[in-house]
Formats: sequence, structure tokens, C-alpha cells
Amino acid sequence: MEFTGKIIAILQPKGGVSKTGNEWKAQEFVVENHDQYPRKMCFEVFGTDKIEQFNIQMGEELTVSFDIDARQWQDRWFNSIRAWKVERVSAGAPMTTGAPVPPPAPSAAPEFLSGDAKDDLPF
Repeated sequence: MEFTGKIIAILQPKGGVSKTGNEWKAQEFVVENHDQYPRKMCFEVFGTDKIEQFNIQMGEELTVSFDIDARQWQDRWFNSIRAWKVERVSAGAPMTTGAPVPPPAPSAAPEFLSGDAKDDLPF
């Protein structure tokens, strides 16, 4: 799946040591699209190498490719949105938001017939 928009928040990195003794690091980012009613998505980049490779900065226009997964913890379910590819949107490229294109505005005012001048509606 993909989501295109502007980075509006960069959260603090998280890290720790796994059960097998390996260190891990993850960082979350929030991206907002440019639809008529903008949507936001918080996604995670996992691994020091990916965090450095993507080098995501505040205000950048990005297309984020991600996977969604859910996991259970203490009888509750949590979603995880993990980015696996991040591409910068070039300034000259058109933004594709997936929003429907509005119909063109009418070119001329509608013409009324002379018989329409009398309003005989009861309300």
C-alpha cells in the first residue's frame, strides 16, 4: 500500500534489546495527505539502517510504501503500519491524491423559459 503526503511530525526514536539479545531501534513519523479532507497516518520505520537510509525530514513530501499488521497483547489488538520504502516526491511531479476530480463549472448561466416566470408552487 502507498500513502503520499507531507511529514508533519517526527516522534522520538525508541529502542531496546530483544529476547535474543539483539539491539533494535524504531522511529515513528506522521504524514498528512492533500485531499479535500486531509488524513493523517502514523507509520514506523524499523531498524537503524532504514532510519538512516530514509533520512526523513520535517516538511518533506513523500510517498510511503507500507505493510499493515496487527498483534495481540493482553486480550487487546494493536495495528502496526511499517514502512518498507520511502520516496521523495519531486517538486515538478503532479500530486496524485486519489481524490475524485470535481466536475467542471458550468460555462454559462442556465436560461429560463418565459413560462417559468410564474411561480405557482404552494410553498
